Amino acid sequence: MAPLQDLTAEAARPPGEVMAQRPIALSDHLFRGKVALVSGGGSGIGRAAVWILARLGAKVVTCGRSVQKLDVLRDELEAEGLSVSTVPTDIRDRDGVAALFDYVYERHGGLALLINNAGGQFPLPAIDLSPNGFRAVVDNNLNGTWNMMQIAAQRWRDAGTPGSIVNVVAVVDRGIMGAAHTAAARAGVIYLSKTVAVEWAPLKIRVNCVAPGTIFTEGMAGYPEEVKQTYFRCNPMLRLGDPWEIAESCLFIGSEASSFTTGEILRVDGGGQLWGDLWTQGKPAYFSE
Repeated sequence: MAPLQDLTAEAARPPGEVMAQRPIALSDHLFRGKVALVSGGGSGIGRAAVWILARLGAKVVTCGRSVQKLDVLRDELEAEGLSVSTVPTDIRDRDGVAALFDYVYERHGGLALLINNAGGQFPLPAIDLSPNGFRAVVDNNLNGTWNMMQIAAQRWRDAGTPGSIVNVVAVVDRGIMGAAHTAAARAGVIYLSKTVAVEWAPLKIRVNCVAPGTIFTEGMAGYPEEVKQTYFRCNPMLRLGDPWEIAESCLFIGSEASSFTTGEILRVDGGGQLWGDLWTQGKPAYFSE
């Protein structure tokens, strides 16, 4: 992808016909007939994952807080002869998450794969974060993800069936300047995943993480203009990734193609953990001088 000149929500959201025709690197046998649940499927990485799963013949359920986004996604898929079940859900609401899993099991009789993609953040220096702002991001990104993980594991344990969880996190090795709330929550998910990967392995439940670098999504539309114009310099490949690339990575590590992998963090960041700067609010003057 070329350096950004104009990043808008519309530009970051390819139309349904693009999603319907884009080549898929994964085997069409990996998910055929299997049940998959994707949180945050109305946009970005989650939307791409839903499209790929549906095209590969999976039985797909997705959830999110925006009914409008879910309706648009469903209409796009139906226009291409594909289907998805959409369930408006706030993953922070434990009872709502339990009801979501009730729906999945009542409709499809089981679950093979859970992709925890739902989350959100906003760029702000840590010193200026309000208690409510910090709490809201941690509650969504960490506690909400935990709700999904634990209830899925309990259902698999009770049914005596295996399962696979993939958590979309962030590369936090060097911190994420301007996103302390996100870094705290995502780091929590990473080490939570490593811990339960050990605890749940005897239950045949695998838990892995995918850590994207700078990705061209709708969520970047509100970032400062100078930040958007320099984001492609955040890695040695000198480009942004796109949601499709991350979704395919999630499906690879969550599938039987990675059956001997658990507790892992798959970094998909163009080498950004090795080289590059990521400043969500722009590089401070004292670093630029």
